[in-house]
Amino acid sequence: MTRWFNIAGPCEDDIHYMLSPIIRLPDLEELIQQRSYFVLHAPRQTGKTTAMLALAQQLTDTGNYAAVMVSVEVGSAFNHDPGAAELAILGTWYDTISIRLPKEFQPPVKQWQQEEPGSRIKTFLSGWAKSLPRHLVLFIDEIDSLQDQTLISILRQLRDGFPNRPENFPSSVGLIGLRDVRDYKVASGGSDRLNTSSPFNIKVASITMRNFNIEEVGELYQQHTEATGQIFTSEAAATAFDLTQGQPWLVNALAKEVVEKMVKDRSIAITKEHILKAKEILIARQDTHLDSLAERLREPRIKAIIEPMLAGLELGDIPNDDIQFVIDLGLCKMHPYGGLTIANPIYREVLPRVLTVTPMASLPMIAPTWLTPEGELNIDALLAAFLKFWRQHGEPLLGSTSYHEIAPHIVLMAFLHRVINGGGVLEREYAIGSDRMDLCLRYKDVTLGIELKVWRDKKRDPQADGIEQLESYLARLGLDFGWLFVFDRRKNALPMEERLSTEVVVTENQRRITVIRA
Repeated sequence: MTRWFNIAGPCEDDIHYMLSPIIRLPDLEELIQQRSYFVLHAPRQTGKTTAMLALAQQLTDTGNYAAVMVSVEVGSAFNHDPGAAELAILGTWYDTISIRLPKEFQPPVKQWQQEEPGSRIKTFLSGWAKSLPRHLVLFIDEIDSLQDQTLISILRQLRDGFPNRPENFPSSVGLIGLRDVRDYKVASGGSDRLNTSSPFNIKVASITMRNFNIEEVGELYQQHTEATGQIFTSEAAATAFDLTQGQPWLVNALAKEVVEKMVKDRSIAITKEHILKAKEILIARQDTHLDSLAERLREPRIKAIIEPMLAGLELGDIPNDDIQFVIDLGLCKMHPYGGLTIANPIYREVLPRVLTVTPMASLPMIAPTWLTPEGELNIDALLAAFLKFWRQHGEPLLGSTSYHEIAPHIVLMAFLHRVINGGGVLEREYAIGSDRMDLCLRYKDVTLGIELKVWRDKKRDPQADGIEQLESYLARLGLDFGWLFVFDRRKNALPMEERLSTEVVVTENQRRITVIRA
């Protein structure tokens, strides 16, 4: 039987390579034995649905429970009409339950339809629990697709029935979604979020689903080797883990790209180079998963965190909830040695690249004067082309992004993307509090290390710090030359024409640094 790496929807063990999803959810069975109501929140595409379907099956198979996973997503079309939402939700629940549970555990006939709107879900669950020879366990998926009155109504009905469990109401309920209860969308009191767990204050725990660890990535890839004979070298699996930090969708997407498109010959082993090339393809293609992350960058609460991160600035006065929110979405993580960082190297590449889309669309036609007749990159010609471009188009393009703090970075990256379109790579490094962004441009045999600094109001000229920081970056890259950009964003800065200049500084370590003031 042929199996594949899965990048869409829940895994099915007959056609997908998959690990036991439940190992990444410790303590859940214990919560269910304790008749707990809980919240499971984790970013998209981490395996929540796969895990809960498997757990429901496992619980039912023990002989003690009738467990099923249902979704409330159809109710999101009726966020201001709880009555209509209930009917839509219960209609799909009946269909789902008829497929997922044996006949003897099916709910009784639809007696809840006569009930008043706002109590139908409670009546349905109560009648169903009473009719069963076992305790009922219910996992409710996509709970945070609901908002406003409909969401509050459903949470309250669950809370109202809670004291009647286990004989007259589900003994355990799990709410499954992207976020914790506090972050559910409810327009109330001047806020667009619930900011409290009170309508569901019966929850015992909020748990999240961890990513794969490095051993699990190897184990998943080993399933492909056992099925086809095609080997993933240990270096390839380690590289996949480094790039993804175990994010399940990315781990699968890299492997899928390599084995289905790049290396179809099963006698050829998958190497680190294949994985790196697949990473570039994924980032350039921006599949749905990466696209939905990118869409988030427009949200003010997310911009308030990502913009200073990209600029290397301190975060400033950001509410704890907002920091937790970007972690819950899987965009960021807390680094073990301190500070918030982007969740993995692939996202770190995707985020700034997404921001360059509009400036790139706004770029004028630029002839590739930086290429030699043989197609090699000439760095001096590249610098001349950039200075000409910036003089003519720099100022107007700075307005083409809503991320004003890093507008120069974004426009420069848009220009460099035009350069590497012919077959190069642009890598980025940035971190909170570093006050800089580092870029590494690789084009055939040429590698160029670039550092970006911004001269802001009430700050000193950043050139000296920039040279020192660029030196350490060049040392890591093994280079003896690089570019330092100093973008003057002070209110009293000279006009562009007068401040645009370059000079070469030779450091004590004999590195040649071209300082570009723009």
